[in-house]
Amino acid sequence: MSDASIPLCVDLDGTLTCTDLLVESFLVLFKRNPLYVFYCIVWLLRGKANLKAQIASRVAIDVSVLPYDPRFVEFLREEQSNGRDLYLCTASNQRFAEQVATHFGFFKGVMASNEARNLSGKNKAGALSAEFGVGGFDYCGNALADVAVWKQARRAIVVGSRHIAAAAQKVNNTTLFFERKRSFVRLVIKEMRVHQWVKNLLIFVPLLASHRFTDVNSIFAEGIAFLSFSFCASSVYLLNDMLDLDADRRHMRKRNRPFASGQLSLTFGIFLTLALLAASAALTVLLPSEFGLVLACYLVATVAYSFALKRMMLVDVFTLAALYTVRIAAGGAADDIPLSHWLIMFSVLIFLSLAMVKRYTELDALLLRDGECAVAGRGYITQDLGILRSFGTASGYLAVLVLALYMNSSEISILYHHQHALWFLFGLLLYWISRVWMLAFRGQMHDDPIVFAIKDRLSMLVIGLCIATVIVAI
Repeated sequence: MSDASIPLCVDLDGTLTCTDLLVESFLVLFKRNPLYVFYCIVWLLRGKANLKAQIASRVAIDVSVLPYDPRFVEFLREEQSNGRDLYLCTASNQRFAEQVATHFGFFKGVMASNEARNLSGKNKAGALSAEFGVGGFDYCGNALADVAVWKQARRAIVVGSRHIAAAAQKVNNTTLFFERKRSFVRLVIKEMRVHQWVKNLLIFVPLLASHRFTDVNSIFAEGIAFLSFSFCASSVYLLNDMLDLDADRRHMRKRNRPFASGQLSLTFGIFLTLALLAASAALTVLLPSEFGLVLACYLVATVAYSFALKRMMLVDVFTLAALYTVRIAAGGAADDIPLSHWLIMFSVLIFLSLAMVKRYTELDALLLRDGECAVAGRGYITQDLGILRSFGTASGYLAVLVLALYMNSSEISILYHHQHALWFLFGLLLYWISRVWMLAFRGQMHDDPIVFAIKDRLSMLVIGLCIATVIVAI
């Protein structure tokens, strides 16, 4: 029998698209109201099909931006152009399946889960055999649950990993394999944003300011705090990316993130988030209780930022500035180091300026260069560019002013033997914040100024000179 006479049945989740629509729709529902978790438990007790139907009736997913496999889509288009009938056969809810079929336009029919039937595994195998006969169809799938379907199919078409292809070959000798090669460890490190852990080095600032950087016990305590804070921060990064899939897929750079692009499983992401939170909490046992309180405040604030605050004009940048300052507070709490009001004022102002840089750069890139009139998921419009630049430069120079006032305060002669060396620090900071805003105005700034700082050689030189200046002054 020729291929054109055999219908080609195509799975959706993990095959045609690199994501799972059940998990995606659950995350959309969770983002709307976390209390829906308890409703989902009740719905699941009535069966997985009921859970899918209940969630699908309450959320909307833009199927046009889902991460589809371009190589596999091209294969399907070629099959359809050769006169072959294509059917979308998926365990996802009927509503989402029909939207995907409409988006592509080359499927002759749709078979999907409804409120009464979960079209997965043996249920799907039975439905396809009843519709087309045993051996009367070819089937494209990606998971072990599809083995039951491949057993009834004429040909198994596997999209994904080699161990799934091996399982398919055991039940179907005629197997076509579309391999997706992924560096799992690299993707996990990228999604955890380990490079962003450099922000948590702020935890060591109180150690430097209190002149305890030669105390082994203090260094150990701050190191534990650094790891605990980093694990907690990574868990929030994961949660934020999973809740922001739709907006990330519309962003030029963020669309390549492992979750948004479908390179990492959302189910794995949920478990990894919980594991990182557990590891972070376990490390707090080794530190004073005040550190655990500061970390809890950070977690609550970042989750609130992910759910709502980042969409509020100005509230978002003030929250970001506070979250940076909380890292310094965590460093003080980890080793019972009191923080001066000078340090707190300086931190809030300098990080507010950098938060303004972040928003200004995003607006400049997305609005002026891409011709958009608003930023998806943010509370800013084109006209805000000028005022953001004014606010940001003002707060940056105010931070420099606070440093200058501190250098002329009575405390300076007590803490520093060579306090005049600190004027070099004043000059370095004044130069660096001015350069950051000049580059932002020219459109040459990364949309995360912290990432820019660790990649920019001149910025790293300035940071190194600042640390050396403080040590010399001490």
